Amino acid sequence: MFDGFDSREIDTGKARIFARRAGAGPGLLLLHGFPQTHAMWREVAPSLARDFTVVCADLRGYGRSSCPPSAANHAPYAKRAMAADMVVLMETLGFRRFMVAGHDRGGRVAYRLALDHPDRVEKLAVLDIIPTADAWDRADARLALGYWPWSLLAQPEPLPETMLAAAADAIVDNALSGWGSSPDAFPPGVRQLYIDALRDPAHIHAICEEYRAAASLDRDHDHADRKTGRRIACPLLALWSEHGALAEWYVEEGGPEAHWRNWADDVSGGALPGGHFFPEESPIETAATLDAFFSGR
Repeated sequence: MFDGFDSREIDTGKARIFARRAGAGPGLLLLHGFPQTHAMWREVAPSLARDFTVVCADLRGYGRSSCPPSAANHAPYAKRAMAADMVVLMETLGFRRFMVAGHDRGGRVAYRLALDHPDRVEKLAVLDIIPTADAWDRADARLALGYWPWSLLAQPEPLPETMLAAAADAIVDNALSGWGSSPDAFPPGVRQLYIDALRDPAHIHAICEEYRAAASLDRDHDHADRKTGRRIACPLLALWSEHGALAEWYVEEGGPEAHWRNWADDVSGGALPGGHFFPEESPIETAATLDAFFSGR
């Protein structure tokens, strides 16, 4: 995977972030979700590297990035802290301004990055998410049962940590075979990579802290922005899975794109083939759609 990409580990002052980089041209940061690592972009990034300098990073607490100590309020794993990592990472790599695409948890870091650092983000793509506060404010049995990590991993320690440590393979298999996705999209080596990333106690705790932050501080940050009218200034592309929950749950409200119009003025979007993990199921379509958006074609 990632032939032609070099590897870097950048000290952001708060965490050590592992990233792969290749290509030339404008900077484009790609961020992953759960239970993945930067490896989710393995078939998308090489295509994008023809037009951009592509950086695929592991979020703090995930993959090969470090796990800073947390705090009682989970602030070190709030999307605000994770977004700040990416500002330092990209500037260290030579990009004061850049574009960013994030899937799942990475999408939440990406839109927080655009809100907190509007001078840094030129364009933003969010994949298969609506804003965190919007999701929690509308939470019902569908969310609790369908996207179980939201509630399970946000429980107080040590319950979720114990469960992840005891059954990393079951957790990954359940995620990758659910949410409308096909398990055939994940080669055995990639599946094992995701399982191995959930075997380290420090990373397990960090991931649970990230979910606890999403259920608390991330919601508070979104609500505060909504109260003050703070909005995403850059063009925003919202993509969602054709066979996933977002295509069904928010139809009466105008779909995922309508949610993002409450947060940004310049919004476009649409569904792509596959389930929640469509960047891995439909990498050609995903790469082409992102390329067209970020290139302005």
